[in-house]
Amino acid sequence: METEQQRASKARLERLRQAMQQRGYAAYLMRYTSDIAWATAFDAVFDEEQAHALLVTADGAWLHTDSRYVTACRNAAGEGPVAIEDQRQSHMEWAAAHLSEDASVSAFRAQHAGDAWLAVEDSLTVREYQGLLEACKEAGLGNPVGLIRDFGTTLRAVKDDLEISRCAAAQKITDETFAYICGFMKPGMTERQVQLAMDAKMMELGADSLSFPTIVATGAHAASPHAQPGDMVIAPGDAIVMDFGAKKDGYCSDMTRTVFAGEPDEETRRAYACIRRANETVEACLSAGKSTHEAHDMAEKILEEDGFGGAMGHSLGHGVGLDIHELPVLSPRTDAVLEPGNIVTVEPGIYLPGKFGMRLEDFGVIEPCGFHVLTQSSHDMVII
Repeated sequence: METEQQRASKARLERLRQAMQQRGYAAYLMRYTSDIAWATAFDAVFDEEQAHALLVTADGAWLHTDSRYVTACRNAAGEGPVAIEDQRQSHMEWAAAHLSEDASVSAFRAQHAGDAWLAVEDSLTVREYQGLLEACKEAGLGNPVGLIRDFGTTLRAVKDDLEISRCAAAQKITDETFAYICGFMKPGMTERQVQLAMDAKMMELGADSLSFPTIVATGAHAASPHAQPGDMVIAPGDAIVMDFGAKKDGYCSDMTRTVFAGEPDEETRRAYACIRRANETVEACLSAGKSTHEAHDMAEKILEEDGFGGAMGHSLGHGVGLDIHELPVLSPRTDAVLEPGNIVTVEPGIYLPGKFGMRLEDFGVIEPCGFHVLTQSSHDMVII
C-alpha cells in the first residue's frame, strides 16, 4: 500500500519534471540536502551532511548515497518513485554514467542538439561543478550545463498539505513552550538560564531538534536582533526578547515574543503597541497576489507613523519549512508575488541601541484570500 510520504514524493517529483520541461531541461541534479529531503519526502534519514545526490529525468529518479545512509534510505524509499544506489564513486561520475544511459536524455539531446540540457543547483561547489563537466566529457556528453538553475528551492516555497501540517505541529510545541516559560522566568535569572529551560521544554514536548539556536536577550542587549544568550541578568523594567522554534518531523517553526519584567515605561509601551499594530495590520492584509516588498513597506510605514522610522533594519519576514530561512522573503529588495501555500513569518521589530529591543513574530500560510496564522500565542502584553 502506498504511503503518505510516497504519494508526496510522486507529486513533488512531478512538479519538478514540469518545471524542467517548462525551462527546457532534460535532467536535474540535486546536491542540497533539504531539496533532496523535500523531493524524496523521506523521514528520519538525512542529517546536516551534504552526503547525497538526487538525479531526476523524465524516466526516473535516483538517489546516490553511501554506506552510512543506504539502509535507512532504502527503508524509507520502499516501493516508491526513488531508486537508491550506493556505487563507490563520486556523485558527479555516478550522475554522468546515468545520464549517458538514460533514454529520455538521449531523445532530448537528439531533438535539441547543441543546447544545454542539464540543470544543477547553485549550491554546487566549484570543485563539484568542474568534476561534473569532466565526468560528462568523459562519458561523451559534451558540456550539458549552460546555466545553473535552482528549481528545488523555488518549488519548496509552495507547501503541500503534509508540509503545512508538520509546520503546525512544530508550532504547537513552540506555543506550549512560550506558555511554560512565562511562568518560569523572573527577574534575577540570566538569559542563558531562560534559554536552557526553553530548549529543554521543547525537547520534552516532542521536538526532534531546534529550528535554530534560541535567542534570549534582555534590556539593552535586545537591541541586537540576533543577540546570543549570555550572563546578562533580567532586571526590573527590562523588555526580554525570545526568538525560538521547534523542529518536528523535519519541519521548522519560528516565533518571537517580547515580555516585560515589571511595568514598562511610556516609551517601551508605545514601541510595543507599534510593533503589534504593524504585525496585525500586515497579517490582516496578506493573501495570494500581494507582493513581498509591499508587505514589508506596510510595516515600515506604520513604524514611521508611530515615531520609530528606521528602527527595524531587517526584512519583515521569510519563508519557513525544512529550513528556517526559505523563499519567499518579505523584503524591500524583493518583488516576488505571494502564492497559496507559501509559509512566511511576519516579524516587525524596533531596536534602540542603549535602550531596548523588541520583536513580535508569527508565521502562517498564505491562502487565496487571506493568511492563516499557525502561531496561537497571544499578542497581549505579558508582564512577569
